Amino acid sequence: MLPGGEPEKRDLGCTRHSLPMGSHLVPERCLRPTMSVPQLLLCLSLSMLCISSKPTEKKDRVHHDPQLSDKVHDDAQNFDYDHDAFLGADEAKTFDQLTPEESKERLGVIVGKIDTDKDGFVTEGELKAWIKKAQKKYVYDSVERQWQEFDMNQDGFISWDEYRNVTYGTYLDDPDPDDGFNYKQMMVRDERRFKMADKDGDLTATKEEFTAFLHPEEYEYMKDIVVQETMEDIDKNGDGFIDLEEYIGDMYSHDGDADEPEWVKTEREQFVEFRDKNRDGKMDKEETKDWILPSDYDHAEAEARHLVYESDQDKDGKLTREEIVEKYDLFVGSQATDFGEALVRHDEF
Repeated sequence: MLPGGEPEKRDLGCTRHSLPMGSHLVPERCLRPTMSVPQLLLCLSLSMLCISSKPTEKKDRVHHDPQLSDKVHDDAQNFDYDHDAFLGADEAKTFDQLTPEESKERLGVIVGKIDTDKDGFVTEGELKAWIKKAQKKYVYDSVERQWQEFDMNQDGFISWDEYRNVTYGTYLDDPDPDDGFNYKQMMVRDERRFKMADKDGDLTATKEEFTAFLHPEEYEYMKDIVVQETMEDIDKNGDGFIDLEEYIGDMYSHDGDADEPEWVKTEREQFVEFRDKNRDGKMDKEETKDWILPSDYDHAEAEARHLVYESDQDKDGKLTREEIVEKYDLFVGSQATDFGEALVRHDEF
């Protein structure tokens, strides 16, 4: 979400500091050579607001959890899907260059990280949490790239003052900015989200809290703020609801054309039939939440259940380090599995 309640031009899953740089006009104040990276990224985000939606361009605010792998899940052929799910696709590739002994050794180290309560067992819940974390590596990498820029005093935390000063800087000193954006209003919205992410209320964010601030859609306790910000963006008449015309207007601009594309007509039907559950002609907070944060099939939970079932030799519902390493080829690859798959491909050819 962009700060400030301004209409955005991107998917819900993007963050304010990870927008792609497109061919658009950048506000003049964003061309200053002394600007810091966060300030430049803020301006690039804001400049996206200057682009008018094309009449046939559809904006998607719905956040779906991505698939665990783009490979087919067929253990009879190979365990590539399981490797991607367990490690993340990029990390899984690194194991293909290891000997079986090296793969087992590294897997054993990973088991220690998965066993968060250090009781010597890996439960289905711990596996699920690990898989979700592995799949969100891009989120954590994004935070790592920005951390040093905001942690000005290098104390291992980011205070609200540090974030505010780095992001907004001198913008707040200008009561009438040339680009027309209300930076103070944006800052107020950012502060509200920062305080929501800051669980202990000390106005200082740990790395996990800062991740929740930048990527609120990934955290259960932040979902209310995602819904609130979305409603503020779309609710143009300020009545606290999203009516049909506001819903359509957020994703489609008539731009003088009388005829709507078919997908717009379909969205109108979706609003009436499915979005507006109580048929009062508008979406409230809960209806909006059901729309943008749907309860999808939990792929991580299904994969965790599958890995436990396949590896649990004594059928006690949890895994020891030995049970996991014994089935190492299910969890990770190696030169042996990679070579075996190459032979299969050669035979098929």
